[in-house]
This record gives sequence, C-alpha cells and structure tokens, in this order.
Amino acid sequence: MILAIVIGCIAAVLLSGACLAPIYFFNLASGRKDPMPGTAAFHKAKTADVQSEAALREPKLWLDTMPCEDVNIRSRDGLTLGGYYLERTKRAGTVIIAHGYTTRAKGFSSFAQYFYEQLGYNVLLPNARGYGNSEGKYIGFGWQERLDYLDWIDWVKTRTGTAGTARIVLFGVSMGAATVMMTGGEALPPEVKAIIEDCGYTSVEDELIYQGKTTFHLNLTGNSPLFKAINRQAEKHLGYSFKEASSLEQVKKIKVPTLFIHGEADTFVPTKMVYPLYEACAAPKELYVVPGAGHGKACQTDPAEYEKRVSQFLEKYVQGGC
Repeated sequence: MILAIVIGCIAAVLLSGACLAPIYFFNLASGRKDPMPGTAAFHKAKTADVQSEAALREPKLWLDTMPCEDVNIRSRDGLTLGGYYLERTKRAGTVIIAHGYTTRAKGFSSFAQYFYEQLGYNVLLPNARGYGNSEGKYIGFGWQERLDYLDWIDWVKTRTGTAGTARIVLFGVSMGAATVMMTGGEALPPEVKAIIEDCGYTSVEDELIYQGKTTFHLNLTGNSPLFKAINRQAEKHLGYSFKEASSLEQVKKIKVPTLFIHGEADTFVPTKMVYPLYEACAAPKELYVVPGAGHGKACQTDPAEYEKRVSQFLEKYVQGGC
C-alpha cells in the first residue's frame, strides 16, 4: 500500500538523522501521483496507457464500453475537476461514487456496472483532486473533497433537471468512504437520500498514526513532535491539519440513512474503526461486517451478500433506481 511505502520512507529518513522527515512525509502522502491535466506528460501517459492496452490485448473496462461522458466542474478554490457520467434516464436516481487512495474513478467500473445495470441508477464517478483528469497538486484525503462533492451534487441536480425531486446516493470505498462520510456531515441538500461507506477511516490522523505504529513501529501520537511538524506542512499547503480531517466528527452530523461496511480481516484501515463511526451516527443506520474480507475486498469476498445488503438498503431508503 502507498501509505506503508510513505511511512517506510519516513522511517529511513529518521534513521539517517535527516531533519526533513515532515516534508518527505507530507509530499509523499499528499502529493499528486499523476501528471497534471493539460501537460505534455499527461498526454504522454494517456497515449502510453492506450498503447499498452492494445499491445497486451487487455479486456476493456465495462465503463469504456458504455456511452460514458467526460464531465467537469470548477472547484471553490479554482481547480478543474473531472469525472465520468453515465445516464439511464434523467428521472432515475444517481449514485456518486468516490474512489480510494490508490485508485482512480475508472477503477470503480465494476461498482458502476452494478449500480447502473442491476439497480437502474445514473452513475457519476468524479476523480478526486490530484487524480486522473482532475487538477490539484495535493490529495485531500476526503476533507477538501467533501466540498467538491457538494458541488458535484449540485451538478447532478442541474444536469438531470430534477432539483427538488432528485434521489442522490453517495457511495465510497476507503478514502472514498471517508469522503462521503465527511460530505455527509455538511448541510446536504434534500435530494441526497443515503450514504454508503465501505472501509473508511475515523480520521486521517488516526489512519496515519496507526500505520506508523503497526508497520514501522514509529512512536507516533497526535502530540508527537514529528506528527505536529507534519500537520504544520498540511496547514501550510492544504489549509487544514490532518487532525481536523475527521470522519468521526462529521458522522455525528449526518442526517440521512447510512450503511457502514467493513471487512472483518481489514488490517490497513482496521476493522475496529467502523464501530465508533457506526455508534456516532444518529441517523437511521445499518452495519455490515464481512467475514474474512481484507481492505476494500468486502464485495469481492462475498459479492452476493454484499449486493443483497446494498440493494435492500437502497430499496428501503431510496425506493430504487428508476
């Protein structure tokens, strides 16, 4: 996992006696992993991807076989954010899918297929800032993205012409799960009917500290000098600290029905994180812990039960797709 590599780099820096560990940590964890859209490097990467697919005869993603439209919005801080939209009918409900830290929007093609084909929803897959066809020098871990998702919600209402009657569902996995929980804690418009989070963390701070302790035995706490220095980098470049980016605090303010999903064998975002999240939610809620599932593998581990739980939850609170 990327965060494990990041923390390993930090450990190496610390052992070497260097004083730049907070900068290394922040840049490696939060820095953009893709070339910026509009640059020569971005075009070259896209061309290489196409050539690689043709050479290897790899099967296309389901999403690439559909009439999927490239869409974009302008963020509140001036970034162009891109995504992909697949519409059944303007009257259908819409699922907005939030991807994880190591993936991009099109990596959730199988989830898009499930919501579109089996449940009858329109599907919007934004690329988070710092990913794919979205601008952004840094990754927000869900905190900056929560405001972006409010704007994507408005985009759906405008695009479908269903303001006041739209049925919008927020769905996310891992960092995407944190994103939809953090979004849920804001003042959502009434068109948002439900949230589904799969293996999200309680806070960015909790997740980074957990990885530091369990993987590299770093003595990190929220008050340790190293972590305070990392937070200063976040405040300087992102305008907030990792301590502030809390799914747990946002969940306390959620008012729409929420389904919490987690793998019982998740050791990356530990399973224990889902219980305080679930308990903190005062809205109608359900909890589904998947036996034997690792991080982000709940659906893959037991697809039939996963799809059953999700579809029943949506039928109960959103009244289906079409």
